[in-house]
Amino acid sequence: MTREKAIFRVTIWGGVINTLLVAIKFAAGILGHSAAMIADATHSLSDFLTDIIVLVFVKISNKPADNQHVYGHGKFETLATALVGAALLIVGGLLAAEGIEKILFVIHGNTLPMPGKIALWAALASIALKEVAYQFTVHVGRKHNSPAVIANAWHHRSDALSSIGTAVGIGGAIILGNKWTILDPIAAVIVSIFIIVTAVKICKESLSDLLEQSLPKEIVDEIERIVYQDHDVSELHHLRTRRIGSNYAMEMHVRMPGDISLFEAHEHSIQIEKRLKERFGEHTHIALHIEPTKVNGAYAHPVKNQ
Repeated sequence: MTREKAIFRVTIWGGVINTLLVAIKFAAGILGHSAAMIADATHSLSDFLTDIIVLVFVKISNKPADNQHVYGHGKFETLATALVGAALLIVGGLLAAEGIEKILFVIHGNTLPMPGKIALWAALASIALKEVAYQFTVHVGRKHNSPAVIANAWHHRSDALSSIGTAVGIGGAIILGNKWTILDPIAAVIVSIFIIVTAVKICKESLSDLLEQSLPKEIVDEIERIVYQDHDVSELHHLRTRRIGSNYAMEMHVRMPGDISLFEAHEHSIQIEKRLKERFGEHTHIALHIEPTKVNGAYAHPVKNQ
């Protein structure tokens, strides 16, 4: 199965689960008089919207390079990741604001409606379904090195965490009685904090890629080890790295003996690029510039040193 088809399939299945849960949660929240469940339903609705974002942008990112996008369309996938993170951040903020408002409502002497058992059952069903959605989505995201799909998987898990908090709040209110209905909005606020933390992490990583941040040090070190496997390489310098969507890009200068032929230098560069692509993927962008080894700190024509 191709990368695009795998991502499409896993996102569609996630969308089916989200659509089902949106209907169940809104109905359970309204019938069960649960603010936490209605907030949870809103979170699932945002999950459904991010599924659409991932489907659209990942399809665009898989288009081949053209005259207007000579490096390909990988940045569209990074943009999708940023949008998923932003959606999570907005949802988390709204859930927190609504929960705090209801907590203050109770502190001022008012009473919230007792949540019904239907809301509790809906929360438990959501926990199970969204954790399953997280597991199969993150598996595909990691297998195909897709930041957008991995971010969407965390959106599924944040919904599962949201439902855990909702279940605790609703269950606590049901068991302890009317005086403890405040547990429902408290649970919503606690869950919103988890969602916001996840959203900030996703946004930070995607913005780093959009701003051309270098690849992590462990990846850079591995690139250097692969290049130095060629025993004729005396020095690697001016190494620049970045991410283009789900692919890596790297530019480098490599020094080799000045007396080898142009043909030999070309063969060396082909083998270096081959090893790098075997490790980091066929679509890795590599720009390799070969220079002669310096003699006493300066370039020298090999004939003059004979």
